[in-house]
Amino acid sequence: MLLDWFPSSSIWAALISILLNVVIAITGIFPSTFITVATVSIFSFEYALTLLIIGEAIGAIVSFILYRKGAKKLLSKPKMSTIANHKYLQKLGKTGGMTAVFIILLLRVMPFVPSGAVTLTAALSPIHVIPFSIASTLGKIPALFIEAYSVSHVLTLSVQYQITIMIVVLLLFLVYLGFKKKRKEINE
Repeated sequence: MLLDWFPSSSIWAALISILLNVVIAITGIFPSTFITVATVSIFSFEYALTLLIIGEAIGAIVSFILYRKGAKKLLSKPKMSTIANHKYLQKLGKTGGMTAVFIILLLRVMPFVPSGAVTLTAALSPIHVIPFSIASTLGKIPALFIEAYSVSHVLTLSVQYQITIMIVVLLLFLVYLGFKKKRKEINE
């Protein structure tokens, strides 16, 4: 079980929680829900929420820096020059300042917007790392609060209810993927 991976010492568990959040942020693919479940089940709600915010903030900053370096290298290659001249990337490249901060805040608060996509988009814009970090962290706090609060309450339910909730969420996700695929086929 995932909880067995965490050491009994709370300082090590806290560091592992933060480190795993950073790794998940860098990959930009995997959801951090499993880290939330593990962290909330080990620590008190307030401490877990603090750890999750720290992990998400550090992860967003590290991935922003890595994405920016990688994107600049990738877009500087001759074969990628047509991508660099794409009209939407050009438009994104002109977005900066408070407009970019508000967009990042909004995207972080909105559920179902992948964090990796927000970070990559920001890395391609002219926004600097500090305004990105502030906007990203402030925007992520409400989403993390809701996620951690929900997880803490689900963990108090019996195993049967937890399994039922997981099955319902999985079914809803599969229905969502089905609608998305159908809509894509219609648009093609």
